[in-house]
Amino acid sequence: MAAVDVLNSAGNKVSEAELIDEIFNIPVKTSVLHEVVRSQLAAKREGTAASKTRAMVKGSTKKLFRQKGTGNARAGSVKSPLRKGGGVIFGPSPRSFAYKVPKKVRSLALKMALTCKLTDKTLYVIDDFKLEAVKTKALSEVLATLNLEDLLIVSDSEDINLALSSRNIPDIKVIKTAGLNVYDILKFKNLLLVESTIKNIEGRLS
Repeated sequence: MAAVDVLNSAGNKVSEAELIDEIFNIPVKTSVLHEVVRSQLAAKREGTAASKTRAMVKGSTKKLFRQKGTGNARAGSVKSPLRKGGGVIFGPSPRSFAYKVPKKVRSLALKMALTCKLTDKTLYVIDDFKLEAVKTKALSEVLATLNLEDLLIVSDSEDINLALSSRNIPDIKVIKTAGLNVYDILKFKNLLLVESTIKNIEGRLS
């Protein structure tokens, strides 16, 4: 069982937190991480590309000219895909790119991502964020004291002051424990857990 220092907003060690091996110290397989990240990115795709078929194009259904005797090909409709302004053959239509990954695989990938942060020594724990008001400068000073940037902050509850204070700081994201995901953990260089989130994470993944 690994132990990490719990820091306060001044950057001083106040205690230690124990991280169970079943979540924070397991073998890492890049193929599992890749599959879960790929599924997350696929689910984010809008899939709104669309084109009109000949049935959707507005236009007369009258035959353009008589069948025989003109020397032209046998044209039946101005909406034909072969004519300018006509419908599109096999064009794109709105669709979802999302696909499901088994729940056990998603859970395993989340454990592996947390293990990566602990192994790389980029996982930090803070006792609490005490922001009395929405103030970006106050949060920036705390992060500067902790010497942290490119950071994902995980809080156990909806902290409006923390969420709003972080919005104007580049490469900082705040999420709740319930929204913890593989893509965000791997995207940001550092991971900062509020101490109370550790039990929630263990309860979710145990």
